[in-house]
Amino acid sequence: MTNNDLLRSIRAALDLDDATMIKIFREAGREVGQSAISAFLKTEDEENYLPCANPIMGFFLDGLIIHNRGRQEGSPPPAAKPVAELSNNTILKKLRIALDLKEEELARVLKMGGVTITKHEITALFRKQGHKHYKECDDQLLRSFMNGVALSHKG
Repeated sequence: MTNNDLLRSIRAALDLDDATMIKIFREAGREVGQSAISAFLKTEDEENYLPCANPIMGFFLDGLIIHNRGRQEGSPPPAAKPVAELSNNTILKKLRIALDLKEEELARVLKMGGVTITKHEITALFRKQGHKHYKECDDQLLRSFMNGVALSHKG
């Protein structure tokens, strides 16, 4: 799943308009204008498509956390720590934080998206890479999660 696909999916699932997306980026200390938002939301075959690089996606996810939950006291602004690598596990973790989902709620959202997952499998998704019980979050699991988020926010 590309960052652009994910951005479109988050926008649709949470029913975000352009102004809200601009505000979310601003919460993370990034000024992203209307034209950049439009370019990120286009598909690769459309004119003026702009790939959403990992640092930009990281800023958006950090901004979404701040937008939904408020800024954490004493934490550095997200702009001070751009991410170069952004795994599906990290994306899932940031979305879980932004949406304030406990394990049971995460399992429910995934089930709505068509995936049944155990508590142990959930905790394995959030372990450090290299841990013996670490489980990689593949594109299909992330898509299913986003489908579940869309269904839970519409219903």
